[in-house]
Amino acid sequence: IECFVNLSNFPLIPVMRGQWFIDGTWLPLEEEESDLIEVEHLTRFLGQQMQDSFDSDSVVAKTVDSKDAVHSLKLSRTHVDWHSVDEVYLYSDATTSKIARTVTQKLGFSKASSSGTRLHRGYVEEASLEDKPPQTTHIVFVVHGIGQKMDTGRIIKNTGMLREAVRKMEEKHFSEHTEEHVEFLPVEWRSKLALDGDTVDSITPDKVRGLRDLLNSSAMDIMYYTSPLYRDEITKGLTSELNRLYTLFCSRNPEFEEKGGKVSIVSHSLGCVITFDIMTGWDPVKFCLQEHQDLEEELDLRWVSYEERCLLEQLQLTRNRLRELEDQLQGLEASKPLALPALKFKVENFFCMGSPLAVFLALRGIRPGNSGEQDHILPRSICQRLFNIFHPTDPVAYRLEPLILKHYSNIAPAQIHWCSAIDPTPYDEIRPTFINPQKDPMSDTESIPSPTTSPVLARKYYGESIASMGKATASIGNSIGKGIGGILFSRFSRSAPSGVSCAIEAGTPEGEEPKRTVDSQSDYGLSSTLSQSPSTLIDPSGYESLCSTVEMERRIDFELREGLVESRYWSAVTSHTAYWVSHDIALFLLTFIYKQANVPPPTDSPDPE
Repeated sequence: IECFVNLSNFPLIPVMRGQWFIDGTWLPLEEEESDLIEVEHLTRFLGQQMQDSFDSDSVVAKTVDSKDAVHSLKLSRTHVDWHSVDEVYLYSDATTSKIARTVTQKLGFSKASSSGTRLHRGYVEEASLEDKPPQTTHIVFVVHGIGQKMDTGRIIKNTGMLREAVRKMEEKHFSEHTEEHVEFLPVEWRSKLALDGDTVDSITPDKVRGLRDLLNSSAMDIMYYTSPLYRDEITKGLTSELNRLYTLFCSRNPEFEEKGGKVSIVSHSLGCVITFDIMTGWDPVKFCLQEHQDLEEELDLRWVSYEERCLLEQLQLTRNRLRELEDQLQGLEASKPLALPALKFKVENFFCMGSPLAVFLALRGIRPGNSGEQDHILPRSICQRLFNIFHPTDPVAYRLEPLILKHYSNIAPAQIHWCSAIDPTPYDEIRPTFINPQKDPMSDTESIPSPTTSPVLARKYYGESIASMGKATASIGNSIGKGIGGILFSRFSRSAPSGVSCAIEAGTPEGEEPKRTVDSQSDYGLSSTLSQSPSTLIDPSGYESLCSTVEMERRIDFELREGLVESRYWSAVTSHTAYWVSHDIALFLLTFIYKQANVPPPTDSPDPE
C-alpha cells in the first residue's frame, strides 16, 4: 500500500510504503524493518505456494505449535520466526519479554501463542481500481491575509484544519455525493514577495523590538497594499500563484477541465481585498485620475485668482493633449490580440471570511444603489456568487449588503446554521429581520414599543438561545421601571412566510385607533416590531415603505452565531482567526458548493405571494 501526497504547495513529505502488517490492528511495520523482512522472505521462500491460512486459524495454530521455526531473522530489538511461507511471527527481545516467554513455555504454551505477534505480507483487503476516490469536481483555493511573514506556512496548517472540518461535514451530510469531490488547496503569496527588503527593519527602533517585529510582519502588509509602489507586486504575486496552482492541478488531473470542473476561492482578511481587485481589475491610478477630473469639474472658477486660472487653462490643454495620445495608443492596442484575463479560470463562488472589503469599497466611493443585485459591487459575469462570512465580534470584518441597499444597515445578516441543527431553514428562504427601531421624525427619541408589540432586543438575531432570552427579560424589566406596565403583555411574534410584512394589530381597545406595526422575523431570530404614533395611520418613519421596498436578490452577509457562554471581549481577540476550525463554516461552504453543482441559478420571476 502506498500513500501518495499530491499537494503542490506543500513541502516534500516522505512516502511510507507498507509491506508487512500486524495482525488484528493491520498497522504497518516501520519501513526499515519491513524492508529487511521482505528481503529475507523473498530470499528464503521465493517460488513457494502460500496456504489459505486466513480461512482456518485453528489449523495455523496447530501447525505452529507442532513444529519449530524453519527460519529466523534477528533485528535490532526484535526477531522474526518463519514457520512456513505464510506463518510469520514477530517477537520482542526485551528482557521482560524473554522471561515471560520462558515461563509460559514451561507451562505448556507455545512460543507463538504466548508472546508472538503474527505478521501478514500485504493488507487484509486486496486493492482494486475501483478503490480510488472520486475525481475532483470542484477545487477551492484558500488565500491568506496578513501575518504570513510572521508564521511562514500557516496557511497550509489553516487549510489543513479547514479540510479536516469539511471532511467531517461531508461524511455526515453529503455522503450521497459519491460522484463529486471538493479539494481545498492553500495559496501562499506573501513569502515569495521581496517587497521592501530590509528597509523597514533598518528604520525600526530597538525598544520593544518584539512588538515592533510583530507589527512589521503582520499589519505592515496593509500598508504595503495601500502603497502605490508595492501594490502591483502583491497583486501580480497572488495572480501568478493562483494561475500556477491551477495550471499544475490541471496538468496532473486532465479530466478536471474536460468534465467542466469548477473553481471557488476562500479568502481571509486582506486576502479578500486583493482577490477582489484581481477579479475586477481595479486600478487605483485610473481611479485617482477620475476623482481628480470630477473634482475639477465641480470647481467654481469664479473664486480663483488670475494666475490660478491661467494654470488651470494650461492644465486643461495638457490634459486634452494627453487624451489625444491615449486615444492613439488605444487605437494601436486595439489592433493587437485581446489580452488574456488576469486569472485563467472563472470563479464560481467567492467566500470572504473576516473581510474588510466593505471599508475599502466605501473609501473608493461605492455607494448604495436601488437594484439589490450583487452586480452593484461584483458582476456575476466575473463571479457567480459572493459571500461575506464573519463573526459578530470580529473587529476586522465589515458588512457588504448596506453598500448595495442602504436600508439593509437596519436588517440583520443571515444567520449561519449550527452544524448540529435539525432540519434548518434553507438559506435562500430566510426572511429579513430588522435590527433597531426607527426614530420618530417628530421627536429625537426612538419609538417605544407599545403593549401590543414585542420589545426591541439588541441581540435578537443571535437565535432563541439562553443568552437572547436573558436579554429579553432584561429589556422587559427596564421597560417596567420606566412605567410601561403594559409591556408584561408583550409577545414574541413571528412574521408571515413572505418575510417583512405590515399588519394592523388586533385587540385594540374600543375607541382607540389601531396601531400599525411592522413585524419581521426569520426562523432563527427574535422579532423586532416597530409601532407608529397613535395619532396617525400613515407611517412617518418610513417603515410602511419598507414593506414594499427592494430586497436583496440573494443574501451576501452571513453571520456566525455567538456561543451561549462566549465572552465578547475574548472573542474580539480570537474570532478573526477562528474561522478555520469552525464546523458551521465547513458545512456552510459545502452547502453552497454542492448546491450550485446541482441546482440552476435562481431566475428573476416575481414572488407568487
